[in-house]
Amino acid sequence: MEAGGVGLALQTRVAGFGTGRRRGGLQSPIGSLRVTDPAGAAVAVRARGSKPVAPLRAKKSSGGHENLHNSVDEALLLKRKSEEVLFYLNGRCIYLVGMMGSGKSTVGKIMSEVLGYSFFDSDKLVEQAVGMPSVAQIFKVHSEAFFRDNESSVLRDLSSMRRLVVATGGGAVIRPVNWKYMKKGLSVWLDVPLDALARRIAKVGTASRPLLDQPSGDPYTMAFSKLSMLAEQRGDAYANADVRVSLEEIASKQGHDDVSKLTPTDIAIESLHKIESFVIEHTADNAAGDSQAEPQVQRIQTL
Repeated sequence: MEAGGVGLALQTRVAGFGTGRRRGGLQSPIGSLRVTDPAGAAVAVRARGSKPVAPLRAKKSSGGHENLHNSVDEALLLKRKSEEVLFYLNGRCIYLVGMMGSGKSTVGKIMSEVLGYSFFDSDKLVEQAVGMPSVAQIFKVHSEAFFRDNESSVLRDLSSMRRLVVATGGGAVIRPVNWKYMKKGLSVWLDVPLDALARRIAKVGTASRPLLDQPSGDPYTMAFSKLSMLAEQRGDAYANADVRVSLEEIASKQGHDDVSKLTPTDIAIESLHKIESFVIEHTADNAAGDSQAEPQVQRIQTL
């Protein structure tokens, strides 16, 4: 399927989005994508091969009662912060960017759950639209350029919607047109140290990551080398994000010496906090700009 076909496959009819009317949600001609009305009691995503996001629940781990207590505290803090952020978001979408393995999908699902948003993984949507089971196969059968064209088409269609959390592919930031789409919402960069990323990826393997998959060599060494090269190429692009969430900074504040000790909920809470700060700051800036412009408009009107 050519890139133009993705646009057709993901064309959606938005009824009542952002208008307060409780009408039907998005309908996709390919029959694999459905977002129910976000104004309803529950927001769910039905995508081929995916499952609804489970609600947050505190789980008792080997740490016993203390860990259970901490999990409950985390969940309550996350919920309170999401309620504060919702007021400022005003329905805008959130786009998570960052290197492969940075946790965009995991953190994105948590954020969408507490915000009452719907969650999408742009890689999964490209796979569905093209009709292939993995990004790796798309790279192999077609090319990276083919994948990037389809990725841009997916982001274009998503950018016309509201109340979504979107986990983008690691390389989505390299095309300026994708930033045009993402700037219609708020973009959040999950900044993870390269050594932590290399450890994660080496542990699970590189078969599903075509830019990292190597026929031989130590998995960690190979992953770290390739990630370093990609970070050099994409560093400035990631910095275009509205918000940067540094896992090193979160770990330092919590007294950890390793970012692997952070939970996805820790990262989601910090992301919401940074989003809130960004929106408040820019709202204040815009208000100040409007107040300065008003006397000028009045002077012009009197001329």
